[in-house]
Amino acid sequence: MKHIRPALFVLLLFAGIQEIVAQPAEQLVKVIVAPDHTNWTYHTGEKAKFTVSIIQYGNLLQNAKIKYDVGPERFPAVKSDSLVARDGKVTIDGGTMTTPGFLRCIVYAEVDGKRYRGLATAGFDPDQIKPAAAAPSDFTQFWDKAKADLAKIPMDARMTLLPERSTESVNVYHLNLQNFRPGARLYGILCVPKKEGKYPALLRVPGAGIRPYNGDIATAEKGVITLEIGIHGIPVNMDLSQYANLAGGALSGYQLFNLEDPERYYYKRVYMGCVRANDFLTSLPQFDGVNLGVTGGSQGGALSIVTAALDPRVKFLGAYYPALSDVTGFLVGRAGGWPHMFNKDNVNTASAKDKIRTTGYYDVVNFARLLKVPGMYSWGYNDETCPPTSMHPAYNVITAPKTLKLYLETGHWQFPEQREGMEGWLQSKLGVK
Repeated sequence: MKHIRPALFVLLLFAGIQEIVAQPAEQLVKVIVAPDHTNWTYHTGEKAKFTVSIIQYGNLLQNAKIKYDVGPERFPAVKSDSLVARDGKVTIDGGTMTTPGFLRCIVYAEVDGKRYRGLATAGFDPDQIKPAAAAPSDFTQFWDKAKADLAKIPMDARMTLLPERSTESVNVYHLNLQNFRPGARLYGILCVPKKEGKYPALLRVPGAGIRPYNGDIATAEKGVITLEIGIHGIPVNMDLSQYANLAGGALSGYQLFNLEDPERYYYKRVYMGCVRANDFLTSLPQFDGVNLGVTGGSQGGALSIVTAALDPRVKFLGAYYPALSDVTGFLVGRAGGWPHMFNKDNVNTASAKDKIRTTGYYDVVNFARLLKVPGMYSWGYNDETCPPTSMHPAYNVITAPKTLKLYLETGHWQFPEQREGMEGWLQSKLGVK
């Protein structure tokens, strides 16, 4: 195993944000920050206070030195100070917001020469946040044409059985499809129940990064056809070192490739790849012909919404903390969605106008407006990768049946209970237990 670990380290170093599924590692000193409203939510004009507790060995740490910053997420602090929490606990007056949004309090504690960090985020009328993103006048026509062009491309499906991954009840395959233009490929791990019959299907779309995939065997064993796809047109069962090389080289920064041109932007192949994956799933003789869902987190949360909006064959979706949402929020003075392409460092380039135009065709908000199927959504107020300021506008414009399960203190990760709740909802839609 020794030869794997350096490669794994490099992979994680370069992979960018991913669909994080575990809580952050425990630390010796915990900096716990909490707003004084138990639901972390306020009306504009209300004042938010943050209680800070410095915990070591389960007890409040006396005379802890702390520094704090309070301000809108991903923007400079509007209030900063340093003080000593003599009893290990202190209350910070965070102030208020006059327009709907999120106010974040980040606290640093220095203990024995080491710095520890905690944060909490107060939402101010988040259900009233309106999108900055606007759909181009030809938005629907653009994607209708893209789908029509895709339909002309032969699927050319190639399935390779992976006997080492298959189980007593599930066959596992490495899948290779032709994507949005001749020669462009889409890869994934397909899991099909062995028992003869008709089954629902679930498409799992990936968080950002470049990495291999194992497939969703556990759900397949419950009687569901599952397909977990990659988005980069590379096999998803290669050695880890190859993904690390791509992440640090040819695919580094892929989120911004050709952003000046909506026809050539990188995510066109990605969005069409999700539709192509459904072309394949619905063509399988084992598919029940009706029940098709899609789910993912972060970039995968975005792709879940996009796929369900583009493809009427999708009957439901489950999305964790969707990226690519309201990305032009920065242009109206608030946090935009990952990958933050319009923060203060990127808005003054010569090509900014063309880039802004392109994002109108790809912003999750503009797909959320089109949703017609039920969706389960879940995130936390402390997400620093996909700011809640960017996710709530997308949720707010959805007119289809929707449920938002907030796990307030989560960042870009999930509690086990959060995953269990989402998986339970998906399985109920799929008709399995």
